[in-house]
Order: sequence, then structure tokens, then C-alpha cells
Amino acid sequence: MINTLLICGGGGSEHEVSLRTADFIEEQLAESEDIDLMRVEMDASGCLTDKDGRVYHIFYDGKIRDEAGSAWDVDYVIPAIHGYPGETGDLQSQLEMFGIPYFGSAPEASKICFNKIKTKMWLSALGIDNTPYLFLHSLEAEELDKAHAALEAWEAVFIKASNQGSSVGCFKVTRREDLHGTIEEAFTLSPYVLIEKALNARELEVAVYTFGEELIATLPGEVRAPSDTFYTYKEKYATGSRAETFIEAEGLNKEQQAWIRDVSIRTFKALKLKDLSRIDFFLTDEGELYLNEVNTFPGMTPKSMFPKMMENHGHNFTEYLTGLIRSSQSD
Repeated sequence: MINTLLICGGGGSEHEVSLRTADFIEEQLAESEDIDLMRVEMDASGCLTDKDGRVYHIFYDGKIRDEAGSAWDVDYVIPAIHGYPGETGDLQSQLEMFGIPYFGSAPEASKICFNKIKTKMWLSALGIDNTPYLFLHSLEAEELDKAHAALEAWEAVFIKASNQGSSVGCFKVTRREDLHGTIEEAFTLSPYVLIEKALNARELEVAVYTFGEELIATLPGEVRAPSDTFYTYKEKYATGSRAETFIEAEGLNKEQQAWIRDVSIRTFKALKLKDLSRIDFFLTDEGELYLNEVNTFPGMTPKSMFPKMMENHGHNFTEYLTGLIRSSQSD
């Protein structure tokens, strides 16, 4: 039996979505006879509790113990936490110290991809086209002047807290009088702020993952936000979301599909990602393609694209995840 610890929550802005991702994973592993799954929820202080309220701690010997001293050997961990500390590399660093194998990318790759500015710097260094941008390190006048110049040149910009989830701390600005307050708000969420050119573009997503010995990049899917908004956190996850998702994006020619696949694979390899990612692109009205962002632990809720695109490619998620868990014990 492979003792598998499912950690969810995290206590941050994406806590509730992390619970829904954990629900999906728990459901997928329910029928696996050789995998014993234990689910714990992490709060903002890092405390782990099970469904009965028992408190646990993970120790250097690779065991998880409750406050009464009962211990459980941990063979594998699924860190189903969106945002801090699951996507930031912090939880992975702890698991590395404890010598426990886990699902997803290593600490350094997680850190790079969670920081929007670092990601863009890496992509630029790799020669991969990404959205025109600049970043701010403070609210000093010189920094704000850069933001005003960008808005004047680009007419509309996205203001993004650099160290937040893909849709958290993200604001669209078209008016000069809104710029300062929005940047100020973004700085309450992150020590650095990214400013990107707002594009009239289609939003495409690709699931990239390892299946056996093969690295897979699916056909691009598409997300269409309502015309009066963009793909905000609410539009992504809320029950009343008006966003539409398409498992295969229509109307892409072979050259566009080939470019997206090549860049997806190249990005996954160059950033040394592991197991899975969702890589997002923009296709502008003028036919230009840009890589938008890299998600090292994409959502797995009933609305989420990653498992749907994997299924559309012909791979069963349960078979995929159980295969990774089993292979981790033979490495």
C-alpha cells in the first residue's frame, strides 16, 4: 500500500478553490486499491487538520503524527494548494528536506513560475515572445512615471501583483486617474508590480504533462470571458461565472498550433517543470502569438481546463496520477 498524503487549503486567497481541487483528486483516487489516501487541510499558520479536527505535523523521518503521537508513514505527497505555499515552492522545499516524493514541480521551478516578473524575464531570455511589459519596485514618482508612460503608449494596461495566483491581484486600467490607486492596491499584495500591455486577444490554454516517458502538449483550448470583463478570479471559479470554455480552440491554422506546441514543450523543459503545467497564450486580432503565463499546479475543479484537455487528448486522469504515484516508489 502506498501511503499518499493529500494537502489542501493553504489559508490564502485561493484556499476554497484548493479544497475543490482536492475533492477532484480524492474522487479520482477513490478506487485505487494500492493507494491509501489521507487528506489534511492546511490553515494560514501551516497547521494541518483532518476531517475530524485532529491536528498533524510532518516530521523529518517522513512520518505525519497527530498530537497524541500516532504516526503514519508518508510515501508520497500531493500538494493541492493554489498560491502560497503550494505553488511558491515553500511546501516543496520542506518535502525535499524530508526526502518525501511529491506531485508537481520542484521548489526553484515553482518559485520562477509563481513570480510573474521572473517568468517573463526567463521567457525573454529564452527568446519566447510574451506580452510587452515593465515592472515597478515602489510607489516613488520615477516608478509611477514609467506606469503613466506605459498607459499613454498602450492605451490600456493590466496591473498585476507579481507574487499572486494567475487571476488574483489583477486589474485592468484604461483611465489615467485610476492608475495610481490601482498600483497602490497591487502593492498591498506583492512587493513588486507588473504592468502589461492589454491586448485584444483570444485566451488559449495548453495542458503540458508527462505520461509515462512522453512529454505531452495537448491541442490548445480556449477561454472566452464576457465582453464587459476579462478572465478574473470570479469569472474563473464563481458559480455564476459567465465565461465560456472550449476544450479545442477553433480556427487555428497548422502553423499556429505548431508554434504553440513547440513553445509549450520548450518552456516546460527550459524551466525544468515536472509532472504537469498549464501554459497560457494570447492570440491577438492581428494574428500575433504571445505566451501569457505558466501555471505549475493548475486548477482541477469541475470548471477547470487541465483535466478536460488531458481527457480530450486521450489520457485518463486517474491512470495518469496513479502512474506517477506508483513510479515514485520504484525510483
